[in-house]
Amino acid sequence: MSKKVLVFGTFDGLHEGHKNFFKQAKMHGDYLIVVVGRDSTVQRVKKRLPKFNENERLAVVERCEYVDLARLGNEGVGVYEVIKEVKPDVICLGYDQMVFTDKLEDKIKEFGLTIEIKRLEAFQPEKYHSSILNK
Repeated sequence: MSKKVLVFGTFDGLHEGHKNFFKQAKMHGDYLIVVVGRDSTVQRVKKRLPKFNENERLAVVERCEYVDLARLGNEGVGVYEVIKEVKPDVICLGYDQMVFTDKLEDKIKEFGLTIEIKRLEAFQPEKYHSSILNK
């Protein structure tokens, strides 16, 4: 049985930092599932639309060598619902990922799931960070 790893994010302009994030996440399992944030979610959280739309961002993530499955987040339901659908063994978070992480452990317990949560290392954040690259 393969070990499923779940990551999620905006991935607005896929850069080496994102690729390293996927590579690190893949080391925690056999099958990497990446949830790409919906434009509506990005707008709500970041108070702006992403540079690239959700389908463009999804297409780029799908082509990344470490990613086994890329999908868009759900629309019209809670952001944590995807965890119930995927039932990963591990959820990997980026070093600076704070959105939706504060209630993550509570939601996992609420869903009756046992999922390991890993916080991954930064990869040259002074160079590869979307807030720098998307200016």
